[in-house]
Amino acid sequence: MMNLEELQKKIGYHGVLLAVVGLATSAALALANHSTTDAIKAAEAQDLQNSLKQVLPEGLSDNDLLKDSAEFDKGDGSSVTVYRARLGGDPKGAVFKMASRGYAGDVVCLMGVDVQGKILGVRVIKHQETPGLGDKIEVAKGNWILAFDGKSLQNPDLAHWGVKKDGGIFDQFAGATITPRAVVKAVKGGLDFYAAHQNEIFTKPAQQAKE
Repeated sequence: MMNLEELQKKIGYHGVLLAVVGLATSAALALANHSTTDAIKAAEAQDLQNSLKQVLPEGLSDNDLLKDSAEFDKGDGSSVTVYRARLGGDPKGAVFKMASRGYAGDVVCLMGVDVQGKILGVRVIKHQETPGLGDKIEVAKGNWILAFDGKSLQNPDLAHWGVKKDGGIFDQFAGATITPRAVVKAVKGGLDFYAAHQNEIFTKPAQQAKE
């Protein structure tokens, strides 16, 4: 039989071994996390760059939009990050996200406008709407979202900024009026936001990139 002294030594050995294994595992996880952080950030930046290009005409800018961004207060306790497009140093457009409540959750839109406040493009980048009904707001599912191109606060006038069911000019979907209504509201809200900050959007100093 194992005596008490031998048992104590065995227990002590197992404790040290467990501690060493734990330290080695922690070190490996920390190293893996550190080595993948830069890759993850680079992938996220590339995804954002690709999204920005979808709502900005090709050749409209020659600056790095990710570095030429600024944050603005929406006036409701939240803020909006605006990415400024410049060509030869001259302001050409701005891109930002807006959201409105849809049928199943928030519908998040990325929209680009020129310096006069005319829409260059809109894309829905996040939603939880019903497949086959509300998802027609995606450009991959149809061209409905392209109806916003060229629109502004003056075109159409305020009374017609809505879906046709509400007296507006934008089509609704059969059985899914709430979804296009949410997009119209988000886009109209984006134009209102741009108009309210138009004088400072291109003059506010760029914010520091977040680590």
